[in-house]
Amino acid sequence: MTPLSLDEIPYEITDFLGNVKDIMFPRQGHTSDVGIIQSERGYFVLKRTKGEQYCSWLSKEIHVLNCIAPTKLPIPTVFQFVEQQTENQAWALMEFFEGETLRQALSNEKNRNKKLETIFNFGAILFQIHSTPCPKGLIRNSVWLDEMLRQAEVNLNNFKIDGTADLLERLKDNKPTPIENTLIHGDFTIDNVLVRDGEITSIIDWSGGALGDPRYDVSLAMRSKANVFENETEVRTFFEGYGMRIIGEREYKYFVDGLYEFF
Repeated sequence: MTPLSLDEIPYEITDFLGNVKDIMFPRQGHTSDVGIIQSERGYFVLKRTKGEQYCSWLSKEIHVLNCIAPTKLPIPTVFQFVEQQTENQAWALMEFFEGETLRQALSNEKNRNKKLETIFNFGAILFQIHSTPCPKGLIRNSVWLDEMLRQAEVNLNNFKIDGTADLLERLKDNKPTPIENTLIHGDFTIDNVLVRDGEITSIIDWSGGALGDPRYDVSLAMRSKANVFENETEVRTFFEGYGMRIIGEREYKYFVDGLYEFF
């Protein structure tokens, strides 16, 4: 993705922003261009996507955020959303939160106790998500896992992904035992949680939000990364924050080494 420029921004958004003083570009993801904008109205996050797949993800994220806006979850407010169908682009202007990603915070934290406290808070905020009643606008008639497997097949046939046809067949044939579905984030990784001084300030990137299997969120949350979740103490602290351990090794591998390979 390439950094966005002021003259590309739709007028609906520039009119809302007023005089733009500065645009800063944080570490970019692979699915969107992101800028932090300082205008006469304050600081905002502006996200731009290109192409059918990524634009559909941003559209769904905005839908999810609007559905869960009445809850007490720490999520960004959506101020403007513009779809440019002729240019195959979508834009979203959202609330800015100070902080760094949980990945950055845990990687840089040298104090062991503070690191564990942050991991505890990470588990606790995930439990808060799963304990929040799922809004009606996110509830479908289909079973979440079945829908994810159908989407995995679509992605396999149309996009460049890590999953394979053989893996998808194994996932279809070896589904984990069903449990009660809850509101889930759908991509609850250490890159999608913002932290300041050990406290969670915001949860971002909600395109996967749904009534779904909470074990999917838990599995993605506790994936081992460099200097993060590399030992049992950190894993145990995460589950202490969450309040219970709801997955075993089989479920973890099914979601992390299986289903997630298609998204």
